[in-house]
Amino acid sequence: MHKRQHGVLLFALLLAAGCRTGQDYLNLDGPRFSGSPSVARVNEPAVVDTLRLVSFNIEFALRVDSAIAVISSTPALRDADVILLQEMDEKATQRVSEVLGLWYVYYPAIFHLRTRRNFGNAVLSRWPIVEDSKILLPHVSRFARTHRAATAATIRVGSALIRVYSTHLGTPVDVGAGSRRDQLRAILADAERYSRVVIGGDMNDGSVGRVAREMGYAWPTERGPRTTSLGRWDHIFLKGLLSPDSAAAGTVLDVRGTSDHRPVWAAGILR
Repeated sequence: MHKRQHGVLLFALLLAAGCRTGQDYLNLDGPRFSGSPSVARVNEPAVVDTLRLVSFNIEFALRVDSAIAVISSTPALRDADVILLQEMDEKATQRVSEVLGLWYVYYPAIFHLRTRRNFGNAVLSRWPIVEDSKILLPHVSRFARTHRAATAATIRVGSALIRVYSTHLGTPVDVGAGSRRDQLRAILADAERYSRVVIGGDMNDGSVGRVAREMGYAWPTERGPRTTSLGRWDHIFLKGLLSPDSAAAGTVLDVRGTSDHRPVWAAGILR
């Protein structure tokens, strides 16, 4: 084994040891946190044909105000209709909602014993959220012995209903690639009954999107620069929404030290 490979393996093992600290939330009903904009939005268009979608893993929700600044000042992000956030807690999610004026729902996957805070996925929307749920994903992590989850929300855009999922699949230290494919399949199974679907988040995998594509989903974020130091792991998948063209998706490179992930975005046209 080369010294570099040995160093990477040692780092992974140390990381795993440090992550043996989580308490599962196995109840599908909660904890649950939700809210609506404190100030009514004005000048919203009566008819919407294109949605701007964003996914951003804000590392342990530590620098949420910096993340808000990145979202607010970046042209590709600031007019987002739907924002999918990972590694969030309830206070940080509420903060994003209040500043950006968005509806939100948040389900923590675990209580993280190292940070002493909740840790999970949030859906934020410019449009009302009319239904939501938590999906417990298969395969327990090797070391922490906890489960991953997805937060699901149905949003109403005019007369259209869109099912949206924010998720964070298991890391390569936690589970193997086959297990991540199973985790994504669990979300796809829940989404089968919906005609318009957005799935986004930290997939911890650069190729798991092939599973979504096999199920008829578009994968607008497949190509582009790395979203983490290890690869292009953050993605958005679409069903029932058209991608305008190959330029209607991207990655924001400068996150100003906000996170160890870069946000991705995509546009989808309502059919």
